[in-house]
Formats: sequence, C-alpha cells, structure tokens
Amino acid sequence: MRTDALGVPELEVPAGWNYAPLGNLIDEQRGISYGIVQQGQHVDDGVPILRVNNLRGGRILTDDVLQVGTEIEANYLRTRLRGGEVLLSLVGTLGECAIVPNELAGWNVARAVAVIPLKANIDPYWVAMCLRSADVQALVRAWATTTVQATLNLRDVRRLPVLLAPEPDRTNITRAIRQFDDKLEQNRRTGRALEGLAQATFKAWFVDFEPIKAKAAGAAGYPGMPHAAFAALPGRLTDSRVGPVPEGWEVRSLSKAADFLNGLALQKYPPAGQYTDLPVIKIAELRKGSTEGSDLANANVPDAYVIEDGNLLFSWSGTLEAELWFGGRGALNQHLFKVTSDDYPRWLCLNWVRQHLPEFRLIASSKATTMGHIKRGHLDDAQVVVPDEESLHAADDVTGPLYDLHACLALETRKLAALRDYLLPRLLSGRVRPPHGEVNV
Repeated sequence: MRTDALGVPELEVPAGWNYAPLGNLIDEQRGISYGIVQQGQHVDDGVPILRVNNLRGGRILTDDVLQVGTEIEANYLRTRLRGGEVLLSLVGTLGECAIVPNELAGWNVARAVAVIPLKANIDPYWVAMCLRSADVQALVRAWATTTVQATLNLRDVRRLPVLLAPEPDRTNITRAIRQFDDKLEQNRRTGRALEGLAQATFKAWFVDFEPIKAKAAGAAGYPGMPHAAFAALPGRLTDSRVGPVPEGWEVRSLSKAADFLNGLALQKYPPAGQYTDLPVIKIAELRKGSTEGSDLANANVPDAYVIEDGNLLFSWSGTLEAELWFGGRGALNQHLFKVTSDDYPRWLCLNWVRQHLPEFRLIASSKATTMGHIKRGHLDDAQVVVPDEESLHAADDVTGPLYDLHACLALETRKLAALRDYLLPRLLSGRVRPPHGEVNV
C-alpha cells in the first residue's frame, strides 16, 4: 500500500471519493488521548471507567465495569466522556472501537483505550465504521509495537486513514450498515431477555422451589406455569443435607450431575495450513463468543475435544464464565471444560454451573497465583438438587423452548455479522453501491 507525504496509506477509492488521516477530523480543543494509567482498586462509589474488555464487536458492554476513586479520575478530565466520542482499544486486543452513548457521559476510560472526540460536522458512526474496516484494522496490527503487549501509539492513531465518500454515497452506506447493526442489537437484547427469563425460572423452580412450596400450601397452580407442569411437581419438601428439598428429588455433587472434560494443550496439534484446520477456543474466545483472529489447530484433534454450536463451555481458570457456545466449530483448549450430561438438558447444567459461579470465583480469587482457578475437588463439593424424571420433563417443556429460541437468535446474529463484515469493505471501496432508501435486514 503506497503512502502520501504524511505517511498515510493511499487507499484505492472510486473517482470523486477521498480520505484523510483521522487526526484531521478531531476536535482540536480536546484532541486524542488515552485514559487513566494507574487505576487503583475498585471503589464502590467511584467513577466508572471503560477498559478493553468493555469494547466488543462495536458495542460497549457495561456488565463488568471498574470504578476508580474520584481523586484519581479528577486528574484525567481530558478523557472524561461526554457522549458521541469514538473509543479505540490500544493495548492487547487492538482495534476494538465503539461510540460512547450519551448515558455514559461522566464516565472515563483506562490507559489502554483512546478517546477520539470528533469535529461537530463529522459523523462518529461513519468514523467507527471506517476504523472497523479490514484495511484500517490491518494497519492497526502492522503499526503496533510488541515489546510486552501489542500496543498502538496515539501518533499512529492520528495517521489512520478515514474514507470521505461524497453524498449521497456516505448516507446510503451508513444506512445499510446501521440496519445490520440495529438488527444485531435487537437480537442481542431479545436473547438477553430470553436468558433472563430462563434464569429466573430456574431459580424459582430449582433453587427456591417456589412452585413446590405453593403446592404444599394448597395452591391450585403457580403463575406462569402450565397446569400439567404444576401437576407433575411433588407436593411437599423433605429434609436433606442442604436443607429442605422437594420430595423425590436428590442432592448430588455437580461433578456427578454432569461430565467436565478439560481441554487440551493444542500447541501439540499445530495447524496444517489446510481448510480443515480448527480455530482454537480459549478463554478469550469464550468471552467474546467468536473465534475471529484465534490460533488454529490441525484436524487431528480427538472428536471429544471438537466444539460445536450449542455446546456448554466453562472456563475454570482466570475469568470464570459459563456459556452456551455459538461461535462455530472449533477445538477445546486447556483451562476450559466442555460440560455434557447423558441425563440432563444443557440449559439445566448451565444454570447449575452458574449457580455456583460466585463461590467458584471467590475460590479462584483467593489463589496466590497470577491466574486463579478452581480444581475438580470444588466440583465435587458443589451440590445441586436434581429433579425426578416427571418434574424434569415438565420443566424442559417450559424452559427448553426459551433456550431453543435463544440459540436461533445467536446463530442468526453470527450470520448477519459475517454478512455485514463481508459487505463493509466492498461498500467502502465502492465495489458495491447500496440502493437508495431502506434495506430490509
């Protein structure tokens, strides 16, 4: 790729189109900056800050946010967010970008995140879309230094080229890609709502035993539960080693209720450079739900360690998470369990693991190592209450369809994201011109 006198790559664009270095589009009053260098410990009443883990797939995730002391944050007013800025990850996972929504005004960012405030006449969505393009992402990786962690300097951020397409092309391209993003976000919100409903149902039925308690008290039904399912439940509680449980249900260790297959050291299966190579699913892949940019392993990985859509994965080291996987076929790396059961549906195993995640995380955090973890003995110690066969069928008839729909949405989301990412470079190069007006996604 050729560069101009300023060292900005000369992109191939249609006649009449142009591009400029990102630095030319910045609000000069604020400039590009990175955030808080030494964040200190989490403070419950502190200022929330966004880190690299909060940027994923063009979105800002706020379910794991660090809060820093106000006295620390006060030294970084330059990166205090106002809404509308573009964020770009600079360290480790490079090139993740997202637009700050207005409701996050007053938050700040960590050292590994750049805040990019734009001039008033520059659309942040357009800039973020250009930064996500394959050409710019390739430059981010090429320009990064790798002394300890891959790091992109602010000097090079300013050099990143941003396409300046004329109207109406810019509006049409933005509209086309935004409709994909809006549909993806709608799917994610629906998926979260479905999962929230399923988790609430699990807690009520299998942890708090609310329907059984209601039946024992003489109720003829339970809100939201089909009559046939309510009729299948036992009518009283009995004592057990974990307290009162429904009559006929058993208490078992988590390790007896499901099988936990630990992954392999997949460097022993180096990629063969063929289309049959499998992406390696590590903790990072589990967290982002994707194998984009992952390492590869050859296809000789034993079948038991091959992951398919819908498999239940549980990271037992580092960041402890349990998720149903919908990121495509891959190979199971060490530090991850593939959780299966011949007797119980995946949704029940998922919720059993999640029920014990808080205590597992406490155990892992107490380890005097760089990467806390749990052991198989902790799976033996974790107790779950196992329903009788009739109650299980009744619960599966109600909860199973929620997870089936969640799976359909997750798979559709992956396909739509792949199609969007396929179209984006073609739209930005002018090889594909979107139609005027709405595009139904």
